Amino acid sequence: MAGGNAGKLREISRLLDGLGVEVIAQSKFGVDDVDETGITFAENSLIKAQHAAAATGLPAIADDSGLAVDVLDGAPGVYSARYSGPDATDDENIDKLLDALQDTAISSRGAAFHCVATFVLPGQHAPLVAEGKWRGSILTARQGDGGFGYDPVFLDPESGKSAAELTAEQKNARSHRGKALRQLVELIGKTFS
Repeated sequence: MAGGNAGKLREISRLLDGLGVEVIAQSKFGVDDVDETGITFAENSLIKAQHAAAATGLPAIADDSGLAVDVLDGAPGVYSARYSGPDATDDENIDKLLDALQDTAISSRGAAFHCVATFVLPGQHAPLVAEGKWRGSILTARQGDGGFGYDPVFLDPESGKSAAELTAEQKNARSHRGKALRQLVELIGKTFS
């Protein structure tokens, strides 16, 4: 798997469990992260997958994902992980987001998590690409201690809980990453069956 986010690696491993594939972080092969120079989730996902496949000579799955808040014109978007700076922690990013929304009414805090997942085979020109979106809203304070990233402040409308309060199974069933990876698995199955 391209990238080094431990939370994403756990989620992807769970989602692909039972397919007879082993998900291994690129760092296990001595591959460093590549600069995410794209301006869209799709561009960054492709950059990461191609980098990992070229460096290892193995098939690679990468995703790029982030949170887009309606009243912030889609910010933090592709900069979600580094919203408050290049070495930002999840808590620092959440603090900046809550500060940016402090005068925003609850009814105007609509947001969506977006994910683009890409599968690349070394030497092949056509990557497989899938997308997922999870609509919700931003809470006024953290709730729950599970998950990672913006999960403690993202309200899932279906359950009435923050993403950090959902079990791994509940989150994978409705999340942007779960949707994108299930779609990607289908594409892989259709392409290589």
